[in-house]
Amino acid sequence: MTSDSQALPPVRLENGTLVHPGADRRLAVEQWLLSTVRDRRMARLEWEQHHVAMLPLGTLFSAVRIPGRLVQALAASTDLGDIDAVLEETLQGPVICDPYRPRYYALVPASIPRTWQAAADDWRVADVDTLGRGTYLGVPCLDAVSPGAASYWSVPMESPGALCAPLSVARLIAAGIHQLADDRTQWPANPPLIPRAALKAGDG
Repeated sequence: MTSDSQALPPVRLENGTLVHPGADRRLAVEQWLLSTVRDRRMARLEWEQHHVAMLPLGTLFSAVRIPGRLVQALAASTDLGDIDAVLEETLQGPVICDPYRPRYYALVPASIPRTWQAAADDWRVADVDTLGRGTYLGVPCLDAVSPGAASYWSVPMESPGALCAPLSVARLIAAGIHQLADDRTQWPANPPLIPRAALKAGDG
């Protein structure tokens, strides 16, 4: 049987980078993320030991921090699988979930904190913030695609540089704020979003 990387030709991105499917694509994403730091060995070690590496924002990508309750209101659910599905369909770009805060981080172009300054000021009342230069983000290893002991990829990064479209993120935030204003459901602001299976395992 032929492997993915043998069966399918490489994909050429807009920046000219060739990316192969399967394992080669995963490696390309990993290399792209690690290019934000000088000491790649240390970042890899953080992934191996803690499953999360602290990477600087504002060079290749930035992040929009979205509170869990806003996304819960949009998904009409506190179930992580439901929320992940809504984010994947709506944003079609990489999103990191910290289920213990709970918060979501949509990865966006590096310029967004500067170009969205006015909008970000308005959104802070809803605990939405844009994070760029001078900020570090805990980025999960690429294997972390389901809830576990640390942050995970709610929506994995498919290719190097493939980020969330800013307009899609803005629309999601606006819809979430509107839904929270109209929704009588009191979505929890602080309790962690932990899968039911994990809670049952902890009961014993």
